[in-house]
Amino acid sequence: MTAYDDLMAYTRDTQALGQVAGRLGWDQETVMPRGAAPQRSEEMAAMETVLHARRIDPRVAGWLAEIDDSTLPAVAAAQMRHIRRSYERTSKVPAALATRLAKLTSAAQGIWAEARSADDFKAFAPTLAEVIMLKREEGQALAAGGDVYDAMLADYEPGTTAADLDAMFGAMRPVLSDLRAAVRAAPAPAQLTGTFDEGAQMKLTRQLAKTFGYDMARGRVDKAVHPFSSGSGLDVRITTRTNPADPFNCFYSTIHEVGHATYEQNIDQAYLLTPLGGGVSMGVHESQSRIYENQIGRSRAFTGWLFGQMKDAFGDFGIQDEEAFYGTVNRVNAGYIRTEADELQYNLHVLMRFDLERALMTGDLQVSDLEAAWNDRFEADFGYAVDKPSNGVLQDVHWSVGLFGYFPTYSLGNVYAGCLNEAMRAALPNLDAELAKGDTSSATTWLRDNVQTHGGLYEPRDVITRAAGQTPTEAPLLAYLKEKFSGIYKL
Repeated sequence: MTAYDDLMAYTRDTQALGQVAGRLGWDQETVMPRGAAPQRSEEMAAMETVLHARRIDPRVAGWLAEIDDSTLPAVAAAQMRHIRRSYERTSKVPAALATRLAKLTSAAQGIWAEARSADDFKAFAPTLAEVIMLKREEGQALAAGGDVYDAMLADYEPGTTAADLDAMFGAMRPVLSDLRAAVRAAPAPAQLTGTFDEGAQMKLTRQLAKTFGYDMARGRVDKAVHPFSSGSGLDVRITTRTNPADPFNCFYSTIHEVGHATYEQNIDQAYLLTPLGGGVSMGVHESQSRIYENQIGRSRAFTGWLFGQMKDAFGDFGIQDEEAFYGTVNRVNAGYIRTEADELQYNLHVLMRFDLERALMTGDLQVSDLEAAWNDRFEADFGYAVDKPSNGVLQDVHWSVGLFGYFPTYSLGNVYAGCLNEAMRAALPNLDAELAKGDTSSATTWLRDNVQTHGGLYEPRDVITRAAGQTPTEAPLLAYLKEKFSGIYKL
């Protein structure tokens, strides 16, 4: 065997172990007994120790030294790009630090959940401060004298810097703020009221998952506090949540996570358990979940079909017709929760988190001041005060598990989705007629062929550029939002 063959065989085993570690995380969020948390923390730390050791094994360095990437075919060269990048990054982080982080963030997740339930930020603050201290240490090791936050971004969106995001978000913020103000001043569509059986929600949500192409033979739908997608290849699982007063939360959380999950399921299976066998970045991943959820799932055509499905499931629920239902689905509501926010306000939630976490990483903001900073910024951006920590600084799990640099990829994913939607609709002129029948296959096939099948073959922005026919820019997203909400609110 060649050095490349040896390295790829070794890498497959490492990837497989990583999938096992991911399954532990899925279990922790869905069915693990609450009392098992301390033991699970030890188990996750042990897995991270093994994985970190494999990633920096001296044999990997030896194989990398032997391989001349310029002599490899395109797919093999792409595999090497990922392996080299991962090895160089992992080698910079001391094994003891990686283990401490894995153990702490596993435990911190449970502490965050308890603090959130009790609406007590002070109960979580010391743990968060410890997580931030270790993440700074990790970031400094990765940055090697460069920008710490850029080093963290590279874990989720290689090739993107905070300066790039500042420019993009700076262009988005005034447009979104002005449009939001105009919408909030206009008469609003009817709001959904009533009680919706949670069992019926789960039945319809599984139907929706299949409607958007989710392969249940390689996946499953469970309930969790915070919806997520987990796994890749032949085992990709999603979670959702139910609220008897808000079935849209369940349905659109499911559609969103199906966007993530079908991306993983649709990657070329030749890449299974290799670095190319997962989504290339969180921004590209988010582009899939957001285009499924919003440009397809909240479109006038698709909501017309969904209106009929909801009447079948729940009977008359107070909305008179398909057009009124379209307005109700896309109603811009006052609210606190990022994951429940409408398309128009969602990015304002993300931009706030981006600024706050950068300040935490640089030391410009201390954990002791975080709750007040959050509340002040929220009131400035949304016009009303946060009522309790679970609707504010404690609402997201991300910081408890050390995902600094992750939040901005949500808005970047929206930008990518705007570019993809423009190209997809140009390529599929009959799309709305199909969506009105509940047929998403043309849209999901276009996304599969142009984005998903490639996995990690190309760099993130190259994936979007190839599919959309243009360098990613915020312009298509902003144009789409202006047209959609001006129509709904008759601006």
